[in-house]
Amino acid sequence: MWLRDKTRRVSILRVTVQLIFLFLIFYESVVSTWKSVLLSLILGITFLSGRFFCGWICPLGLYMDTVTLLRKKLRIRHWTLSERLNLGLYKFRYIIALVVFLFVLPGFVVGTATLLDVGKFIGLRGPFFPLAIFLDPLQPLILPWKAPFGAFLEINGFSLTFPYVGEILAYISARGLAFFVSYIFVAFVLAFSFKVRRFWCRFCPTGISIAAVNRFKHFRWLPLLHLSKQEEKCTKCGICKRVCPVQVTETYDKKGGDIETSMCTLCLRCVEMCPQKGCLGLKLSGRTVFVSRNWLVPASET
Repeated sequence: MWLRDKTRRVSILRVTVQLIFLFLIFYESVVSTWKSVLLSLILGITFLSGRFFCGWICPLGLYMDTVTLLRKKLRIRHWTLSERLNLGLYKFRYIIALVVFLFVLPGFVVGTATLLDVGKFIGLRGPFFPLAIFLDPLQPLILPWKAPFGAFLEINGFSLTFPYVGEILAYISARGLAFFVSYIFVAFVLAFSFKVRRFWCRFCPTGISIAAVNRFKHFRWLPLLHLSKQEEKCTKCGICKRVCPVQVTETYDKKGGDIETSMCTLCLRCVEMCPQKGCLGLKLSGRTVFVSRNWLVPASET
C-alpha cells in the first residue's frame, strides 16, 4: 500500500505514529508521571509546533480517525458543517477552557488553596483537579489500574474507559446518573465522529494555547512548525479544502505565504493530496521539510 498509493503515504505514517504514542501514553499511565509536568509539556509542544499534537499524537484523535475509517469502509458519506457553525465550535473551546479555569479559582479566592501547594499541583489534585480535563484526550481505552472514580468495566485490575468519562464520574455523585451521562456522552461523541470528521477537535480546549498566544502580535512568530503555500502554483482545484478533516479553509483562501490558523491540526492531508508540485509545504523554523508532489503522473515524468 505504501508503494502503490502515493496519496496515503503520510496518512499511513501518521497512524503509525499515533499507535506508537498510544503505547507510550499507556506506559506513562503505568508509571504515573506527574500530571502537571505532562500538561506543561503538551502546552509547550502546542506553542512551538502548533496543533501537531492534535493531529499526530492525541489518542482521542486516533479513536476518531478509526471511526472515520469504519465509515469509509461502509461507504457512508460524511457531513460537512457550515462554515459559520464550524467557526462557532472553534470559538466555543475558549468558553470551555474559561469554565475549567473558573473551577480552579474558588479555592484561591476563599484562601483554602495557594500556589505553594506544590504536591497537589504536581498531581493535579485538590483545587487543581479541574485542570486535569486538559489531559483527558490522552486517556487510553484500557487503563492498567483501577480507575479512581470508576470505569465502564473493571477486570483483574484493568479498567475499560473513555476520554472524559473519569471527569464525569468524579463530578456527578449519584453513580447511576453518572454512568448514564457517561454512556450518553460516549455515544454522542462516537456518533458525531462517525458523520463529522474529527468532531471533537473542533472545540477541544487542549489545543487552545497557540490560538490564545497568537492574539498578541509579538508572538505571531510562533509556532515554529506551520504550513505554507506558493500562490503561483495553486490552480484553485479545491482539493485541500475538501480533504481537510477539520474543514480549514485558509489553505484554499490564502493567496500565499504561511498558513497561520490555529484550526489546522497539521495532519498534512492537504499537502499529501495537493496535485501541484511544491504548492503546499510544511516548514520548520522557515525551512521546508515536506512539500506536495504531483501524484497524478509517474515520478519519472515529474
